[in-house]
Amino acid sequence: MSNANELSDDFTRGSIAGKLLRFMIPILGALVLQAMYGAVDLLVVGQFGTDTGISAVATGSNIINLVTFVITSLTMGVTVVISRFLGERKPERIGKVIGGAICFFALLSAVLMILLLAFAPVFSAWLNAPEAAFNLTVTYVRICGAGIVFVVAYNVISGIFRGLGNSRLPLIFVAIACVTNIVGDLLFVAVFHMNVAGAALATILAQAVSVVLSWMIIRRQNLPFTMSRKDIGFHREILFFLQTGVPIAFQELLTNISFLILCAIINGIGLEASSGYGIAQKVVAFVMLVPSSLMQSMSAFVGQNVGAGREDRARKAMYTGMAIGAFVGIFIFAVSFFRGDVPSALFTSNPEYIAKSAEYLKGFSPEAILTCVVFSFIGFFNGHGKTMPVMFQGITASFLVRVPLSYLFSLKPNATLVDIGLAVPAASVYGILFFTVCYIFYLRSYRKKMEKMKN
Repeated sequence: MSNANELSDDFTRGSIAGKLLRFMIPILGALVLQAMYGAVDLLVVGQFGTDTGISAVATGSNIINLVTFVITSLTMGVTVVISRFLGERKPERIGKVIGGAICFFALLSAVLMILLLAFAPVFSAWLNAPEAAFNLTVTYVRICGAGIVFVVAYNVISGIFRGLGNSRLPLIFVAIACVTNIVGDLLFVAVFHMNVAGAALATILAQAVSVVLSWMIIRRQNLPFTMSRKDIGFHREILFFLQTGVPIAFQELLTNISFLILCAIINGIGLEASSGYGIAQKVVAFVMLVPSSLMQSMSAFVGQNVGAGREDRARKAMYTGMAIGAFVGIFIFAVSFFRGDVPSALFTSNPEYIAKSAEYLKGFSPEAILTCVVFSFIGFFNGHGKTMPVMFQGITASFLVRVPLSYLFSLKPNATLVDIGLAVPAASVYGILFFTVCYIFYLRSYRKKMEKMKN
């Protein structure tokens, strides 16, 4: 179409830092607004609900976040494949990729809804939800599970546009959802006193409104590809994005399971530790926004350049991303280490909960810098479609480093959340060493390939 460039960007030319930042900032903005979903839920329940409601939202949102992260990881496969086809100048193949994604994710959302509705008590028990908050946790998970189709739809739509090099429309979509969620939380929790059920209902309603309005917006746009009804179906293009997305999703699943185990360990300490950790996790959600936006941006940026044969730009983009992330991470580290009580106080007025949250953030704080390096590596390998090293690193970092260290630190006499929080940056140190070795081997393999082509 004549105006196709309105919805896509060419990452193969121009300033790497400039284009990466212009693409990354809207993604960061969208992630900030997404993080506000759970944060607003916890904030409103903390101010207008009950203390047990805080623990229920904290534990229940961990379960829903696990599902959401897996969905986002699967859609990363769609993002990478679309960006590769754009770089290769093959827009005619994009329609079938999207058509296959529609069918696959529709089926997935139905399966997830059934699992969350049927097994909400089991999942809550696995997380060792405090007895006083157990039923409320189940309620939160079931309501969110009933509307999981809207969470899936939003992430698929956003993944498609990131693959096209457009991060502005997803920002608009999530902004709509965030405003709706805030209004819904205040209405259902503060006015109707629905406590945890109101917070969950507001979250799903917000996603539904966002999906409906985003579809209306998309229909008015000029797209850089064509798509017909014949493209919608279970065909071989599904395998393209699953080959990339499944290892990422499996890694994300196990990584988040490791954090759920960490949540269960802390829940076993008591209600104060549980609520404090839940509050800290809301702060951590914002801390992780910069590396997460880096990773998503890097995957699309590298994918397009690899498709265009610009390996040099792909490597420079990774180095640039590391530098940008580390620069911002230093500031976030300082706030988390020295004044973790300040962001924690936004979610509750309970001084014991604030103190416990600040404890965890102090131990966690180096992660703000380290994870930017790890996630830049991940974006680089994802963009190349080499997701097996990413999966292996995620699994080993979680179950050979993070979980064992968390458990060992919790067994120390007079153990604090500072000790347990240190297990997270320790896993990232391992990740950096792992990916450095992988990158060295990758460069050697690439250079040998280039030498053979010359000869």
